[in-house]
Amino acid sequence: MGLTHVLDVLACPHCGAGLAVSDGALRCANGHSHDVAKHGYVSLLPAGARTGTADTAEMVGERARFLAAGHYAGLSDAIADVVHGAVVADVGAGTGYYLARILDARPHAVGVALDVSKFAVRRAARAHDRIGAVVADAWRALPLRDARVDVAINVFAPRNPAELRRILRPDGALVVVTPTAAHLAELITRLGLHSVDLLSVDSEKDTRLRDQLGADFTLESATPYREVMTLPPRDALALVLMGPSAWHVDQAAVEGALSEPVDVTLSTTVSVFRPRGSAPAAAPREPDRRSSAAT
Repeated sequence: MGLTHVLDVLACPHCGAGLAVSDGALRCANGHSHDVAKHGYVSLLPAGARTGTADTAEMVGERARFLAAGHYAGLSDAIADVVHGAVVADVGAGTGYYLARILDARPHAVGVALDVSKFAVRRAARAHDRIGAVVADAWRALPLRDARVDVAINVFAPRNPAELRRILRPDGALVVVTPTAAHLAELITRLGLHSVDLLSVDSEKDTRLRDQLGADFTLESATPYREVMTLPPRDALALVLMGPSAWHVDQAAVEGALSEPVDVTLSTTVSVFRPRGSAPAAAPREPDRRSSAAT
């Protein structure tokens, strides 16, 4: 079970205490118990948490299909190149694709995959034998202990700066991958998706990212990653349906517009941030929910 590799990192979502395996569940010293699902993951959502905006089984299936085709392999290598540490947390991990590739490159590292979608976490639990997969909400307190993580990665996902700062060691790093204004531009134009706010990206995104993280982190480096992918029609469809745009498009219309291969630009910034000062002792601040990134 991948969870056993990261037990000393996990925290009870109710009281913050450490967790141990007992009779098919994770339990804390205060008596809180969290059943481990048959798929190998655990839900550590706090009481009252809602998952209404989580990725659906269909969206996760499309993501798994697209990533398995290798279209983002170069990007995942660029992420792995800047990750150095024994404990890696992927906040908004999806299927665990990026985290698994990091662990392949770091044979002594372990990883925690956190996502609010149980369908995504189910796949993340099987993505690598050193991944502990956890259902968690990036907008709320993360079920991880203070200063136990060497590197946190955040790829096209929401982020709560204060919580990311809290879980990182003082000498840790936060790796954030954000799309640029050129990301998927050809696909957006071809399908007339300019009005889909969660797919289109404004040119000030990197500036807003630095402003959002500025109270808790300092920017160490920002490296562009860009390539042009030639996507078969079915893979281009998967790219549209695997992210937030899936909530806004008509699948039949998209299929009709994708009758031949299409060249699509993958354009991102891979940013490395370092924590400021010591980890905050106060309760986590409410994050800016407008920071959710495009696929």
